[in-house]
Amino acid sequence: MPEETVLVVNAGSSSLKYELRDARTRRRLAKGLVDRIGRGGTHHLHRGEDDAVTDTTLGDADHGDAVAAMLTALDASPPGLDQVLGVGHRVVHGGTEFTEPTLVDDDVLARLDDLGSLAPLHNPVATRCIRLVRDRTGALPQVAVFDTAFHATLPDVAYSFALPDDVTRRWGLRRYGFHGTSVEYVTGAAARLLGVDVDSVNLIVCHLGNGASVTAVRAGHSVDTSMGFTPLSGLVMGTRSGDVDASVVLRLEQEAGMTPDEVAELLERRSGLLGLTGDPDMLANRERADAGDPDAQRAVALVAYRICHYVGAYLPVVPGLHGLVFTGGIGEHDSALRAEVCRILAHLGMPVDPALNAASAPERGMRVGAGPIDVLVVPTDEEAEIAEHTVALIRTGARAQHQPQTTLQNHQEQP
Repeated sequence: MPEETVLVVNAGSSSLKYELRDARTRRRLAKGLVDRIGRGGTHHLHRGEDDAVTDTTLGDADHGDAVAAMLTALDASPPGLDQVLGVGHRVVHGGTEFTEPTLVDDDVLARLDDLGSLAPLHNPVATRCIRLVRDRTGALPQVAVFDTAFHATLPDVAYSFALPDDVTRRWGLRRYGFHGTSVEYVTGAAARLLGVDVDSVNLIVCHLGNGASVTAVRAGHSVDTSMGFTPLSGLVMGTRSGDVDASVVLRLEQEAGMTPDEVAELLERRSGLLGLTGDPDMLANRERADAGDPDAQRAVALVAYRICHYVGAYLPVVPGLHGLVFTGGIGEHDSALRAEVCRILAHLGMPVDPALNAASAPERGMRVGAGPIDVLVVPTDEEAEIAEHTVALIRTGARAQHQPQTTLQNHQEQP
């Protein structure tokens, strides 16, 4: 087994994804998925380095069962777990306290517990799985890599809300930003593709999937991003509304009689594409739009418009823009959406070449633009980024790529 092999764990509310990665070459040695955790009919699919696939039904399993099944499968098939250097865990929210990858100990776990309310669907599950993996792997180092960490470099004007300071400090109200691990990976890959040093590259990165965001990257660092206090704000997403006037929430509660939980359910799980067309899947909506469905046509147009809205807003904060980058499942594979976005932005120097745009992007990414500002498609690889940070932190005590120390104050006090 390579000396820099890392187990990367991504725990969701009802799923557990994992990969065994060679951090030096980025090669996948094994991977698996446990889904429908806690919902009955839990299913575990594992693929080893020899491409042997095991498909197991776990019944009504919880995350403890899922972690046990993962470790058993990894130990039973090549290459095994004997020489794993450490475990890297994706953690959605680090607040202002965790602004870089962090080696986990009891104190870190306790502090992560305190941040659970910032991402109640994600952080408690991630913290539980860190404990479960640590209990079963003994002294193997565990590293937490935070989706919010890449956005720790946001300036005050980008992260602040115009609310009373005592309120924002007490309740930790500010823009945090998400998809940071993906954006950090894509920033490095795009810089290599463009032949620009990562500390000099200026990009606007569109991470488009079921969850979606746009990030302004100046000199290799995040300076603004569309997601805010939670992943709800910004673009139109699969089931999330994206930006709405805050008075909409007040009206729904005060006049429609909805409870806060009902409003949250509406905005997070019943809106976005699902609310507009009854289907959260962008590909399905694209097919319906092409067939003439007016609801799907309106939804697809709104998705493109909102992306352009943020790209346009970020142009002034990223002078000397090198490229507009598409990534994520939709960003990488929906050539029609890229074409529509770039059609709207063509007068700003971002048209696409139709033939290049229709091609599949290789792992390293590719240029699809035909104007003075490059348009790129770069497949993301969050697991590679997590693996590299895990190895670097264990080997050297430092992160894999240099970032300046953040000067942000901790804006969260205990209520």
